[in-house]
Amino acid sequence: METAISSESFGVTNWLNDWFTYATDATQRIVLFADIMRKRGNLYLEHAHAGQPPVLVFDFEMVLDGRYLERPVNYAIVKIIDPDERAGDNKKNNSGKSDPELRPIVVIDPRAGHGPGIGGSKLDSQIGVALKAGHPVYFVTFYTDPEPGQTIADVQRAEVKFLEEVRRRHPHADLPAVIGNCQAGWATALIGADRPDVTGPMVFNGSPLSYWGGVEGANPMRYKGGLSGGVWLTSLWSDLGNGTFDGANLVYGFEELNPAHTMWTKQYHVYANVDTEEERYLNFEKWWGGFFKMNREEIHFIVDSLFVGNELEQGRLRLDEDTWVNLKDFKDPIVVFASQGDNITPPQQALNWIYKVYKTVDEIKRNGQVIVYIVHPRIGHLGIFVGSKTARKEHSSIIGTVDMIEYLAPGLYEMVITDGKTADQTTDRTVEFVPRQMEDILALDDGLEDDCAFTAVAAISKFNDKVYMSFISPVVRSMMLDTTAEVIRQLHPLRTQRYVFADLNPMMWPVKYWADWIKKNRLPVKGENVFSEWEKKWSEAIAISLDYFRDSRDLYLESTFKLLYENPWMKTLFPEQERVAGTRPEEADGIEKQIRNELWQKTSEQGGVEAAVVRIILAVSAADAAINPREYMAAHDAIVSCDRLGKLSRTRIKHLVKQQAAIIDHDKQGALKALPKLLTRKASRQKAFEIAYSVAQADLKIDRQEQDMLDQIKAILKL
Repeated sequence: METAISSESFGVTNWLNDWFTYATDATQRIVLFADIMRKRGNLYLEHAHAGQPPVLVFDFEMVLDGRYLERPVNYAIVKIIDPDERAGDNKKNNSGKSDPELRPIVVIDPRAGHGPGIGGSKLDSQIGVALKAGHPVYFVTFYTDPEPGQTIADVQRAEVKFLEEVRRRHPHADLPAVIGNCQAGWATALIGADRPDVTGPMVFNGSPLSYWGGVEGANPMRYKGGLSGGVWLTSLWSDLGNGTFDGANLVYGFEELNPAHTMWTKQYHVYANVDTEEERYLNFEKWWGGFFKMNREEIHFIVDSLFVGNELEQGRLRLDEDTWVNLKDFKDPIVVFASQGDNITPPQQALNWIYKVYKTVDEIKRNGQVIVYIVHPRIGHLGIFVGSKTARKEHSSIIGTVDMIEYLAPGLYEMVITDGKTADQTTDRTVEFVPRQMEDILALDDGLEDDCAFTAVAAISKFNDKVYMSFISPVVRSMMLDTTAEVIRQLHPLRTQRYVFADLNPMMWPVKYWADWIKKNRLPVKGENVFSEWEKKWSEAIAISLDYFRDSRDLYLESTFKLLYENPWMKTLFPEQERVAGTRPEEADGIEKQIRNELWQKTSEQGGVEAAVVRIILAVSAADAAINPREYMAAHDAIVSCDRLGKLSRTRIKHLVKQQAAIIDHDKQGALKALPKLLTRKASRQKAFEIAYSVAQADLKIDRQEQDMLDQIKAILKL
């Protein structure tokens, strides 16, 4: 009996001790969390007062300010200063100073409510990776307020001037590679389709180009336009802003997608880890809480023509009176990076345009286009741009192979990145370009039939906007002044929640002193504590409840959308329009085919040693259905060392690659059998075969398919 009483007493003591320890820790965390919120509010005010400069961790220098162009825009391009160059050679921690003759990298961040700089907000970032590789790096930034009358066409022309200036600064380098993050992806696409002469390879990171794409039950954001009646609501918000659209409205829309994260888990994670999370949280909130404006014309064009109208994918986008944009006009290689975990730009919105524009891989090849895609299995939208692991893996792989991509044979490829030591144990990662078919793109979707409903959405949106602009907009505009518009902006919930916790609120003044004292006398929970475990369980329960609310809400929205727009009446009234971009020329008749074959026969037997070597390299590298950078480097070294090929310009070599790829694609066996007519001398044949062998063993192994191809080439060349 005594033992039982002692045990019970001991148990009560433990519970009381756990409670006292937990209560002390929880109370201190409440104060420290309040102090972090206070700092967030103050940081927002300081950042706004400073003009909301880019949140880059790198120094930069102005190159060209778009505010002083003939058609002023609130954009500018800056050159990133390599920290190792500024620090001096004795403090280098990367491969060295940037080489002005290497291909420049231009990073464009999205103007989607937030400010610029997220693409370089930490050392492990797109910019950091590019600097480490030795590339000159430029960044397209923008200011809080748009210039009066500025349009998307003006912005596009300004960005073209930026790229022309980069080209002028690096006359001996290849054309700049342009990286567009999120909404900057379609901005990059506008440049590449209209002015392919100023861009090199283009990278679209989490970029929506097929706005109607998505999977049932998973992508509710695409239904918002239809359920709100289309673009008229954007016009209303622009009127309430007295001609400008508040970016806080866009950010608020993003936050609504995941209420559990917005309302609970993001803050709770900081509260639960209050001793270690302050710096990371404040750095992110500095960017997340920077709200930028757009002109009425800009946001109306984006929502009406791109989001709701989906005109870019369809080849119907009119940039201005003189410029029509068709994605089929791309001339430069394209890399598309998407993620299955992205609920803002799902893979369908990032990739479906490839099928909609080209229909078949053969069409991609006929256009001489190279398209590479990567689909991450889990990271979220922001993780594509800001994730350190993503920067070290995916972005490092993209930037590391950006020169190689230009020399790929036209077609559709998936970039496959495999972790693990290579055959020679030199690197921890293998990168391969695996040829794919359109079926691989379509397999990511659950069918394209649901796209038809959005045709009705686009038509109704235009009607609603006309009604609003004709009858309601004049009334709203008559009541608005600059002062009134500013009051409405400042009362936005995303701003007020920052003001409330800033030092603007006198009730927050004591928090700083309490927090300073607590940091000196901190008593966190150590070891296991039953009340700490209960806290975590309660947090999980709240998050699950909010997720349930989100799922129920999204199901209701999707069901309502389908009820409204997928009924037979809507399909009858608003039939699907012809897709200009995806329109293919009529199949050639028999005579034209014969002429084409005769021309192919002549072309396959022309070009001499240069054409033969390139043809052999393409045949060997594609033999195992995967192309890796080691094969590219082996081919490059072989070409440079070749007396004939070493004298060719990069432009000429790229032309030969496209030409010979087309010849092989038309008739592979015929192309190989024509090699003896190109290599008339035995020495040339032997040299060509040596180059083929060096490419095959570049990865320190020769696959069976590669060996078969080598044997075939050897037999044809009679070696």
